[in-house]
Amino acid sequence: MGKLTTGALRAVLAVVLAGTVFVQALMVWALATDPEDGSLPLTPLRLIVILGMVTAQVALVCVWRLVTMVRRGTVFSHAAFRYVDTVIGSIVAAALLWFAVTVLNAPGQRDDPGVTVIMGGIGLAVLGVALIVLVMRMLLAQAVARDAEATQMQAELDGVI
Repeated sequence: MGKLTTGALRAVLAVVLAGTVFVQALMVWALATDPEDGSLPLTPLRLIVILGMVTAQVALVCVWRLVTMVRRGTVFSHAAFRYVDTVIGSIVAAALLWFAVTVLNAPGQRDDPGVTVIMGGIGLAVLGVALIVLVMRMLLAQAVARDAEATQMQAELDGVI
């Protein structure tokens, strides 16, 4: 990865992180000042939004750390698994939070249950993203094993020469 690519990615990560902090601040402010009018369960929805932003922030920080490892050339190590596993966990947590939003929204959609079905489909799609990252983790595991094997073979070759 070149400096321009990692710089651009870090800029995007920083902007998204700042945006999630801004949304969290708005939700905390809304929790403290804006009363519920009874049409929707606003307090649980606001808490879910705050927690959802936490899942995004955790994933962003882990991706930042992985980009740092890429720049240093250390991404093909066992240390990277901790960050990848945390990203997978945060995606799964986000999907579970989305399912909670779907459940909270479902009673208001009795006349049009298609909205609830679509929201459930979105939750499944988010879980699909977690599965894609899991497959990428398996590829990382293969790359780490191949790297370790290549290092061992190089050491043996150096010993022969």
